[in-house]
Amino acid sequence: MRAHHAAAPNTDNRTTSLRSYSAAEVNAALDYPRLVEALREAFRQGGEAMPVRQSYEVGVPGAPAHLLTMPAWRRGKTLGVKLVTVFPQNAAKGIGAVSSLYMLFDGETGVPLATIDGEALTNRRTAAASALASSYLSRADSKVLLMIGTGHLAAHLPAAHAAVRPIEKVLVWGRHPSRAAELVEKLRQQGLAATPANDIAAAMAQADIISCATTSTVPLVLGRHLRPGTHVDLVGAFTPQMRESDDDAVMRSRVYVDTYTGTKAEAGDLLQPVASGRWNADSICADLHELASGAKAGRQDASEITLFKSVGAAIEDLTAAALVDAGGKA
Repeated sequence: MRAHHAAAPNTDNRTTSLRSYSAAEVNAALDYPRLVEALREAFRQGGEAMPVRQSYEVGVPGAPAHLLTMPAWRRGKTLGVKLVTVFPQNAAKGIGAVSSLYMLFDGETGVPLATIDGEALTNRRTAAASALASSYLSRADSKVLLMIGTGHLAAHLPAAHAAVRPIEKVLVWGRHPSRAAELVEKLRQQGLAATPANDIAAAMAQADIISCATTSTVPLVLGRHLRPGTHVDLVGAFTPQMRESDDDAVMRSRVYVDTYTGTKAEAGDLLQPVASGRWNADSICADLHELASGAKAGRQDASEITLFKSVGAAIEDLTAAALVDAGGKA
């Protein structure tokens, strides 16, 4: 992989030039089989708990905006932080509302090593984390995947799941049929047999894996539509006010999470059933560390419904960033 190099400042403690990786370079470096296995090892090792994502209001009156920070580290090895800005008013200016950048540092010296496109890094590591969970929770013979949502992340999740399961067909449902058709074409270009789904309930009845990546505040995955043996992958809702599943879907499922801390703070899909008194967070079966380390089991039999809820973990960013930079130095 080619990395762009900025001239190194003339300082005594600087031992390397600062590398910069574009979205294209990130995508090229992080093939899903390799990234899934790197995340498996990172979660297996565990380590100290990482801070929950921090959010700061940075807008001007009448135009709210936020700065988000997600740090992570492996003591003595590497450390990094993802910086994300959310400026909703950008739509009126014709530019995206969300921007992000990842900064990677040497864990022994603290010297900056690289800047990495944050959106590409997030898309790849998020999809790979879902695939990692699927390797423990979906049936090994899962062949049909339903993708709910048509955003940037939805273009990554099917390929990630296909890296761990023999996916033969991808159904795509979105609120806007034209955008679903565009995603179908993107997936076909990736070599996946994708087709639009007009009826979400009928599509759920066919699916072995349901992957959902939206910003919905109303349930899309309804428990009454889930058939035995389905694995539900909830990725999109990342605040207490958002949700992609109803209470019944959670209650019918064995529930797993990426991290206990993050999901208990941010996952509306779980916090809202708790608030309604219909479900208890103590019912969470395991997190990714417990699954990867073998401390707790994943799917128990072919008929149960499993549900994985992720809100994103900073260790995923750090693991992916280290892989990108390792390739850039080669």
